[in-house]
Amino acid sequence: MSRFIVRPRTADPAGHDWELVDGPGVADGPLTVGGFTAVGEATVFNGAALRRRLSPPAPESCSDTELLVHVYDQHGLPGVAEADGMFAMVVSDGDDLVLLRDHVGARTLFYARAGGSWAAASSLRALASWPALDTGLDVRAVRSFLTLAYLPGAETFFRGIREVGPGRCLRLRTDGDIDESVLWEPVEAEDPLGADPGGSRLRELLEEATIRRLPEAEPVGVLLSGGVDSSLVTALAAKFHDEPVTAYSIGFDSDTPNELAYSGLVAAHCNVERRVLTVPGTSIAERMAETVALLDCPVGDPLTVPNLLLAQEAARDGHSVILNGEGGDPVFGGPKNLPMLIFELMRDDPSVQARAAAYLSSYRKCLDDLPTLLSEDVLSELEITAPSTEVLLPYLGPGQMRSLLNKLLHTNLRTKGAHHILTKVERLTAASGVEGRAPLFDRAVIDHSFAIPPELKLHGTTEKWILKQSVRDLLPSTIVDRPKSGMRVPVQQWLDGPLRDLAHDVLLSGDADRGLFRRDTIRAWLRKDGSLLPRHGGKLWLVLTLELWLQSFEVGQ
Repeated sequence: MSRFIVRPRTADPAGHDWELVDGPGVADGPLTVGGFTAVGEATVFNGAALRRRLSPPAPESCSDTELLVHVYDQHGLPGVAEADGMFAMVVSDGDDLVLLRDHVGARTLFYARAGGSWAAASSLRALASWPALDTGLDVRAVRSFLTLAYLPGAETFFRGIREVGPGRCLRLRTDGDIDESVLWEPVEAEDPLGADPGGSRLRELLEEATIRRLPEAEPVGVLLSGGVDSSLVTALAAKFHDEPVTAYSIGFDSDTPNELAYSGLVAAHCNVERRVLTVPGTSIAERMAETVALLDCPVGDPLTVPNLLLAQEAARDGHSVILNGEGGDPVFGGPKNLPMLIFELMRDDPSVQARAAAYLSSYRKCLDDLPTLLSEDVLSELEITAPSTEVLLPYLGPGQMRSLLNKLLHTNLRTKGAHHILTKVERLTAASGVEGRAPLFDRAVIDHSFAIPPELKLHGTTEKWILKQSVRDLLPSTIVDRPKSGMRVPVQQWLDGPLRDLAHDVLLSGDADRGLFRRDTIRAWLRKDGSLLPRHGGKLWLVLTLELWLQSFEVGQ
């Protein structure tokens, strides 16, 4: 997948003339339609419907990116809001730059201002290399990452570089002002039309979302873990695709419990070929630095390297598209919602800030360790910054969602969904030459979810109840009714074995001495002093991932 950066021409310091630079491989190059020039990356799933709205019509041969420029030219933002797809676009509109990011955030878009001019890019690395930009490490992002294992909002690790939010349009004006418009935001229905206890309407939407994402006249791959989300996508792909469907599953060379029996059951039930990729710890050690460097933000997910290897395997098999089951948790309910609801019943502090603090704690990462992990200088700097809860308050407080469950789902969708799940999938699949598509992140499916009464999503203690009901006839009951377990990744075994030398070399090297961490704490963590703390392996993995990413970007304090 191509990457682009748009910045002022050297001869035009006022920034009124823009050029595409540092973007080899952009299929369309700069596009001029009507009075607009644009660059971007777009995959549109409802292209036929968009073309019918155009007069004069766009050429049938035009790319999806060019189609969106025609839509913007004729219908403006309301027209782009009707697009169903994955896109990041920059439009030169007079003296302004207009930045467009798709509804759910499948593609990324960043922007910065320097020397009185704006620049924008689909790649953080490309924008960070802009010569006019004088930036450094933002320690607030370090705190956010260690707390959540991703960055939940517009912040990046670079001061001065921001990320466009999902479903947003930003108009960057030459005087430095920014006007923000909303392309789409889910809302909670006043009169729940989604009262769909059998899930029949949801089933229709899931089928339509999957069909729209199937490649035309070619085989398709599906990432199959054996959970209900990836299993239902596999079943729908097998049911509706006229070409072969291949399921890809991950295994590890350890005695850690795995889900291969479940994914094998689903593959056999759906009559699709299954390919199992066994990932040894040595491959994690060999590929971790390379994989982390592909991301615009490090992701503290130990499945990152296996995800890349699976995408590469699918590419070698000739697939250009690979579907996944991402989205079930943030759209219909996930493992953090039940503990958060219990917290609401027990808490003494009624403030939104207390709710947001509990949400951060639910991630169980390094939040409680920050006082002993971060250096005194970093802690002093953080004391005068806004707390990490700030980005959560618009979702968890009074707003368009009334029920607490929908507030939590909205938070998950707009933070972890857009800034972790989707962006990780996009970067790793794109780096492998395939396109990852997520039917459960479909906009119509999401709209329907927020119209479904909360008690049908969390039914007693059964999470994603309505989603399971909608596909019960497609899958074995063993898959539908089993509790969510998640893939058990042998992180601690890796850190004690093939990753041991890498962790010591990276975390104790001179390159790592940028004043972020207390060296005595890092040494103690590596020694596992006193059995250290609960979830030791995950916490050390988080710090190692961050340090590898910072080194790949050559970021200093």
